[in-house]
Amino acid sequence: MPMNILVPTEGSPLSTKALEMALTDYSDASITVLHVMDPIGSGLTIFDVMRPKFRNGAPPGSVSPEYWREWHDTAEENAETVFESARDLAAKQDTEIRTVLEFGKPADVILEYSDEHDVDRIVMGSHCRSGAERFLLGSVAETVVKRAAIPVMIVR
Repeated sequence: MPMNILVPTEGSPLSTKALEMALTDYSDASITVLHVMDPIGSGLTIFDVMRPKFRNGAPPGSVSPEYWREWHDTAEENAETVFESARDLAAKQDTEIRTVLEFGKPADVILEYSDEHDVDRIVMGSHCRSGAERFLLGSVAETVVKRAAIPVMIVR
């Protein structure tokens, strides 16, 4: 039975590098590319590259249902852009990947997905933040490494 590899991505160069490594190192594995959109997260995380910004700085509770529909549609469009790049990269190596879009706090979603889908290993990029930036922004990769019940490969 092939290994199940999870590659969380937001479309950054480090996420792409992590996918490249997964495709190379686990060529016989079933690879799932997971993109997490966080609609209410505060501060920036590594998954914010594609996240639409709130209009006029309005907090989530003060925007209309129409805004959330638009936000959701934009999130799906952004995810498709990320997935298309991932599929193109996989196709260059004659590999097919599965793509999944989830909504929520990135580290929590990655961990829950890996638990619920019998993932054998997580391969993900890390931006290697340090000092005040890391304290203020946190680290999705660090949280996943600390809490995962399976091996996690961090690509830098």
